[in-house]
Amino acid sequence: MTTAEINASLDKPVWHQKLLQYTIVKFLLAVLIVGGVQFISRKAMSHFLAGPDWMVFRNIAAMLLGWLSYAFYVRIIEKRKATELALFSAWKEWLIGLVLGAMLFVLVLGSLSLLGVFHVDGYNDPRLMLKYLPIFVVVAVMEELFFRAMIFRMMEESLGSAVAILISALAFGFAHASNPGATIFSSIAIALEAGIAFGAAYMLTRRLALCIAMHFSWNFTQGAVFSVAVSGTDSKGWLQTHMTGSEWLSGGAFGAEASVLAVFLATLMGVVFLYLAWKKGEVKSGFWKKQRQLAAA
Repeated sequence: MTTAEINASLDKPVWHQKLLQYTIVKFLLAVLIVGGVQFISRKAMSHFLAGPDWMVFRNIAAMLLGWLSYAFYVRIIEKRKATELALFSAWKEWLIGLVLGAMLFVLVLGSLSLLGVFHVDGYNDPRLMLKYLPIFVVVAVMEELFFRAMIFRMMEESLGSAVAILISALAFGFAHASNPGATIFSSIAIALEAGIAFGAAYMLTRRLALCIAMHFSWNFTQGAVFSVAVSGTDSKGWLQTHMTGSEWLSGGAFGAEASVLAVFLATLMGVVFLYLAWKKGEVKSGFWKKQRQLAAA
């Protein structure tokens, strides 16, 4: 065998490297690693740290392990640094996301108040808001890690931005279908308003900071500040409030996220993010278009 033949045989990918060329294989590995760590750690903590007194600790520990297991997957399988998990370097995105998420639902609830749908009855102890901090942080981090960093990002590599945002948005919306008060419309509403907005936020920045901060602030403003049901889950926060009028405006038992007004405003914000991502050149093509472009070249 000549030197050239030896080098060629060494450069030829082995079977597991060939498998990792397929997006679905990498996605399943990510689910196996991150999901496996979550399952084992939660089982262990439920056994050794049982009881409601440890619940906050268990959830935060599971969130940190989820973050670390995803970074481990990216380093071992994708062989790169998980830049999408940037913390300190993305401080502007964290800040912008916190402001945007809060502003969105202040605008939604303020508009519903002007329409005579949302009413403020009084005040509760503001310290009630503190109990929601760890809950909404864990929810925002874990859901964005799965739906944006895993489903959207990995599907986008193969199927392109348009198909990936459709898949991840529908998956996100219908993941809430079993929540209290959920309907087909509420699932579609979550897919349109949050699925598109958060997916487009990731496209624009290629990091999770903006969408996690928006997600947290969105939930916290609704539940902890205005005591509005968050995706069907009742909340008792700082303000005592109630809704009246038709469900298509109030959102019914599911909460303001199922209001047509929230769907319109949040989806509009998502469309703006999509436009900014397109202007920035962050919209990716599917594999079929890439193949045509290579063939033409």
